[in-house]
Amino acid sequence: MDNEVKRVLEAVQAGEMSVEDALLRIKVEPFEDIGYAKVDLHRKIRQGAAEVIYGAGKTPEQINGIIDVMEKNGQKTILITRMSREAADIVGESHILDYHEDASVGIIGEMPECSGLGRIVVATGGTSDIPVAEEAALTTRVLGNEVVRLYDVGVAGLHRTLAHLDDIMGASVIIAIAGMEGALASVIGGLADCPVIAVPTSVGYGASFNGLSALLSMLNSCASGVSVVNIDNGFGAGYLAGMINHMEAKR
Repeated sequence: MDNEVKRVLEAVQAGEMSVEDALLRIKVEPFEDIGYAKVDLHRKIRQGAAEVIYGAGKTPEQINGIIDVMEKNGQKTILITRMSREAADIVGESHILDYHEDASVGIIGEMPECSGLGRIVVATGGTSDIPVAEEAALTTRVLGNEVVRLYDVGVAGLHRTLAHLDDIMGASVIIAIAGMEGALASVIGGLADCPVIAVPTSVGYGASFNGLSALLSMLNSCASGVSVVNIDNGFGAGYLAGMINHMEAKR
C-alpha cells in the first residue's frame, strides 16, 4: 500500500517539496498525549492508513478531543466506528459529521478518491446482516476503495447469489457477511478467484450462539482462499480488504 513516507520522498524527487520540509514531515512527533488518549500520528506513515477512532466506551468529549488533534495534524478524513446516536449528536455540534446510524459509523471530512487496484464486493446473507456490512463498506470507502454492495444474497435462495456472478468474478476482494450457519462465505469462496474475507454475525436463533456457529462454519470452510475475522467485525474485514486492494510488489 502506498504510504505517506513514499509520497513525501516522491515529492522531493519531483522537486515539489524541499528536503527540509520532508524531514519535518517525517520527524513530527509520533503521537500526542492528551491525557486520556495517546493519538498515533505516525499510523499513516507506518501502515498507509491513519488511526481510526473506536467510539464505544468513549465520551463525546473524548472523541471531540481526539478529532481536534487529528485535524490539527492534517488528517483530512476521520473514521469513527461503534459510535452511538447520542455521541454523534454532541460531536456534530462542533464538527461536520456524516453519521450512518445503521452502521454506527461517523465520518468527518471528504471521502478520498478511489485508488485501489479494483473493486471490493461486500455481500450479506440477509438483510439483518446489513449493519455489519455497512461498517465494512464504509471502512473500505474511507480507505479509498470502490465498493459494490450485494445485500440479501444468502444461500436460502442461491439463485440470488448466482444472479451477481459478474460482480463476484470481477472483484479484487470479497467480504462475505452472514449469520445463522454462515454458509455464504463457502459458496462465494467456491466461485471467486480473489481473496474472500468472511465475517460471522451474531444474527440467528438460539443454537447460533450469537455468531459462534457461523464463526466455526467459516473457519471450517472447504473453499480455498477464505479467511475469517471476528464476530460482527465489519471494520476489521473492511480494513483488511482495503489493504489487499492496495497491495503492490515490494522490491
